Order: sequence, then structure tokens, then C-alpha cells
Amino acid sequence: MEFPDDWTFAARTVFAMVLGFIIGWERETQGSPAGDRTYAMVALGASAFTCIAQSSFPNAPDRLVAGVITGVGFLGAGLILRDGGTIRGLTSAAGIWAVASIGVSVGAGEYVFGLFLAALVLLVLMWERLPVVRGMSLVRRHIEQSLERSDEWQEARARLDIQAETAAAAARDGAVKQGSARS
Repeated sequence: MEFPDDWTFAARTVFAMVLGFIIGWERETQGSPAGDRTYAMVALGASAFTCIAQSSFPNAPDRLVAGVITGVGFLGAGLILRDGGTIRGLTSAAGIWAVASIGVSVGAGEYVFGLFLAALVLLVLMWERLPVVRGMSLVRRHIEQSLERSDEWQEARARLDIQAETAAAAARDGAVKQGSARS
């Protein structure tokens, strides 16, 4: 291997690591169990394996990249937890898989595409915190709360109707018993 290739591969790996770190930092600030170091390591590893595949296995780099994708899939599967009726970790698992694609892209020398992918991943992760989307979410939440209040009101109304019917039936039964006692 030529010396200049080493520097090129090192630069690619560092760039992928930085992109992964930025995405991981966003996840860590949101309380994700997988944070900046995990995401940076996945991007770094994916980039390094892609560089190695290009230089050492030029006839079959796709096999090494397929191994990266599979391995990262197993890593992501380990992040998914079932907690009662809820499933947690899906976004982290998907994020790690997406960061691996960034690492592979940058490792292949596609810097602009890797940067574009990183921007898309960040957009997806930050989507609900964007002002325009947050406004839509607030409207949706208000509508849902109004419907819940409407449902609660209807349930309360139904309970009151049942109580009124029960009281009326008890009053009728009491009147019938009093009438039969007089006879």
C-alpha cells in the first residue's frame, strides 16, 4: 500500500467518526442509551472496514461491506428492549444502522454524500423539535386532549344517566312495595 493512501484512509475515518460523534451527541442529549462514543465508533469502524475492503480486497469489497451491515444490525438489535407493553431502543438501533451507512459512504470516498446522509439523520432525529413541526404537534396534542376530555365527559354523562336510572328504578320499586303494603 502506498503511503498517501494511508493518509487518505485516515482522513476518511476521522471524518466519518466526527459525523458519527455529532449524531451520537444529539442522541445522548435526548437520553438515548447509545451516545456520542457509540455512534462515533460505529461510523469509524464502518469507514475503516470500507477503506480496508477497497485497498486490500478490490475484487470483493461488497462482501466486507455486507459484513459491516450485518454486524451493525446485530449491534442495533441489542439496543432494542421490550419493557412491558412498550418497545424501547428502535430509534437508537435505526440510528446506529444509519451511522454505519455514513461510515461506509465516507470510507468509500463519498464525502459529500456522507455529509448529506448525516444531515438527513439529524433532521429525522430532531424532527419533532423543529419549530414548525412542534407547532403541528401542539395542535395535534390539543385535539387529542380535547377528544379525551370529550370521551371523559361522555363517560361521566353515561355514569350519571345510569345513576339516575338506578335511582328512578329504586324509587319505583319503593313505591310499588309501599303500594302493595297498603293493600
